[in-house]
Amino acid sequence: MALPLKLPKLPARLEGAERRNILLLIQLRWLAVGGQLTTILIARFALGVPLPLEPMLAALGILALLNLVLGEARRRGMVGNAQIFATLLVDVACLTVQLSVSGGVGNPFISLFLLQVVLAAVLLPPWAGAVLVVLTSALFAWLAVGKMPFALPEAYASHLSRPYVVASWFNYTLAATLLAMFVTRIVRNLGERNTRLAALRQRAVEEEHIVRMGLLASGAAHELGTPLSSIAVMLGDWRTEPVIAESPRLRDELDDMRSEVMRCKEILGRILLASGEVRGDAPRRTTLAAFLSGIVADWRERASIPVEWHNRIGEDVTIVGDQALAQTIANLLDNAVEAGARRIVVEASRSGEQVRLAVRDDGRGFAPAILKNLGRPYQSTKTRLGAGLGLFLATNVLRALGGGITARNLHRGGSEILLTWPGASLAIGEGE
Repeated sequence: MALPLKLPKLPARLEGAERRNILLLIQLRWLAVGGQLTTILIARFALGVPLPLEPMLAALGILALLNLVLGEARRRGMVGNAQIFATLLVDVACLTVQLSVSGGVGNPFISLFLLQVVLAAVLLPPWAGAVLVVLTSALFAWLAVGKMPFALPEAYASHLSRPYVVASWFNYTLAATLLAMFVTRIVRNLGERNTRLAALRQRAVEEEHIVRMGLLASGAAHELGTPLSSIAVMLGDWRTEPVIAESPRLRDELDDMRSEVMRCKEILGRILLASGEVRGDAPRRTTLAAFLSGIVADWRERASIPVEWHNRIGEDVTIVGDQALAQTIANLLDNAVEAGARRIVVEASRSGEQVRLAVRDDGRGFAPAILKNLGRPYQSTKTRLGAGLGLFLATNVLRALGGGITARNLHRGGSEILLTWPGASLAIGEGE
């Protein structure tokens, strides 16, 4: 099977974790250079082993130069996966040169090949670890049959039988393969865990934002309730004034004002209900079809464009009307009007245990940035203060019900928003 060797482009800017990983790689290579130099000098001058110093020290010089270059590239933010993989190949090449002139597979330091395999599995995509497993296994076999002659002093001389060499090669290949597989899997699991943690942190931030908005809305609703009640009383008193009682035009205007004030009070009541402070009537027992059709009917009364309602729910169920969900649907219809829609279609259906509500319009549709960041606050093409909260609120309301929201642009123009939630989240039993 061919391995994909497509290398990613250089990152424009190294992230903090990447910079630390590269720094650790540089430090580890310095330790390796120091350790190898110490070992070579002790073996040559203390133990009397006739090591060829020129090629071995030249390999160490290459590693030291490589580290200097990698350190400068790290400071400039010019190190990517391709560069890290290339440095590991240089490490393998230098170790191979040193082993080939100092005993081949008889050199106990041949197991250092595993270090490059593990580093590739930790720092690079899975294909890099697989490549190094194959490469180092092949070099192990080559060192067993193609090494340069090397004579140890009589006190240290030994002979490795061919079965032992073959078994050593098999042992190395098996160990390298297992290490690459399990280290890669561990790294992937850690990455998935970090992704989940990041998503949970983002959700916690969004929910905290919702709580702050709810407290602000609840406080505003409390403060606005008193002046609206006063205005309603004053409007009722004005109706008995002779000037207004004798003028049909003024009476009609006064009635319109009172109806708008009552509508404001109803909206404030819904805000308080959504925040957990019930005022007036308790949550209403209804059916799913009646609940959704009622939302559309209420919005249609004050809308300036036609709204089509399609009920494809099938068998109806008894539910408790959720005012937060009702306000969410009304907000989505308002958003469609602000997007230039001249016609809106609302369709409700059920798919198994899931309730699906689609809102389609023929407006301008969503900008790509809005679709990419769907559900995040203040993502809007509108410039007014507070714009961009509609889809954010809808996302969190549906999330609280155990559902979700998706959006897309239609090929013929306009957009579609699909709300889904489990039917059981609102349903109640017959005996309840």
